[in-house]
Amino acid sequence: MPDFDMLVLGSGPGGQKAAIAAAKLGRRVAVVDRPDMVGGVSLHTGTIPSKTLREAVLYLTGLTQRDLYGQSYRLKENITVADLTTRTQHVVSRETDVIRSQLSRNHVALFAGTGRFVDDHTIALREITGQERLISAEHIVIATGTRPARPDTVEFDGRTILDSDNVLTIERVPRSMVIVGAGVIGMEYACMFAALGSKVTVVEKRAGMLDMCDVEVIESLKYHLRDLAVTFRFGETVSAVERHPRGTLTVLASGKKIPADAVMYSAGRQGLTDELDLDKAGLAADRRGRIEVDEHYRTSVPHIYAVGDVIGFPALAATSMEQGRAAAYHACGEPVGRMHHLQPIGIYTIPEISFVGRTEDQLTEDSVPFEVGVARYRELARGQIIGDAHGMLKLLVSPEDRTLLGVHCFGSGATELIHIGQSVMGCGGTVDYLVDAVFNYPTLAESYKVAALDATNRLRQLDHIGD
Repeated sequence: MPDFDMLVLGSGPGGQKAAIAAAKLGRRVAVVDRPDMVGGVSLHTGTIPSKTLREAVLYLTGLTQRDLYGQSYRLKENITVADLTTRTQHVVSRETDVIRSQLSRNHVALFAGTGRFVDDHTIALREITGQERLISAEHIVIATGTRPARPDTVEFDGRTILDSDNVLTIERVPRSMVIVGAGVIGMEYACMFAALGSKVTVVEKRAGMLDMCDVEVIESLKYHLRDLAVTFRFGETVSAVERHPRGTLTVLASGKKIPADAVMYSAGRQGLTDELDLDKAGLAADRRGRIEVDEHYRTSVPHIYAVGDVIGFPALAATSMEQGRAAAYHACGEPVGRMHHLQPIGIYTIPEISFVGRTEDQLTEDSVPFEVGVARYRELARGQIIGDAHGMLKLLVSPEDRTLLGVHCFGSGATELIHIGQSVMGCGGTVDYLVDAVFNYPTLAESYKVAALDATNRLRQLDHIGD
């Protein structure tokens, strides 16, 4: 008889939810993770610290209040790294305690160390003392997460040449910074350091940034970042990064040279599967360390599952949690619904971006007719109260059945507001529901009614022309 019904490798969002879901179904469950990484990459170097850092930046710089109190307004004049990390360390510590408590409360055994496969039912646990012990399980869930991908040609030192993990441990706020990569992580950090007063240059080999987002939203974000003295170098590749006594020199393939105090690479993520000895369980990972799974998150070995970032897209904490729960239910023979295709995307730039459904470009490419309804925060009393005159909410509406095809939000609270649109879309609601609904006043949520009225007015014009 195996030691456990389920053994989970990794305690990040996906691993936590898989373990707790199986435990609540009465199974004997264990989790393996390093003692300093309980909560996973998400808690220690990813989602939680970076979003906490963002809140600290917004609070201390007073950036969001400058429309009200003037461009020179700052809560603290000389912001240090210690000012920023105090809040981050507090939140990480509290969240670690919460996770440990949840696992303990659900009688999930937590083993401190790292695991590797001995065979498809057995894991060798290397404890922090260096000793190894074998643990067997009927089902195994791989939820080891990812680490930043590092180009072999770059010498990272954790001080002046950084990745998205060790940028959180820099010694001081750099006066100037080059960020290589204009993906989600790169742009979030570009916003934070620009808000702190660093002169930021973003280098991206593609022609633009965040191409999954609405074009109008991205143009608005570019405008805001240029206002914070951010320089964009699109269509450029880095050929070398040189370390000098007074900082760094980034050399582009085009011949441009960019001096800066620090360089941060945001070049994607690499699955943490190198040390799992997957071959001993009959498994393999691709060159980015990702494991292939089916719709139930089963690997090619049916009793071994994989969830979270280690399986690739969408690689979000929110989706990882749901994957973990679904995998545990399937392994335990419990019925579980399929994850809804409408998954909200939240990007914590400054201001926030969030969307659900399709963009205007995608609908046009698919030859799907649509009408647009827009609400701008400057038209809302709440927008004036909080000092956000730049935010906007956009609804994409089908003229045929009046359902919502996409919702795109840019501004304060975007990642919270998007769930209203997600719920209406998920329930098959129409723009008319938003027109007739009553929203608290004054709120940003009122933007849904304003945008819905804008869309229905446009639809009415279409109908009148047709008549």
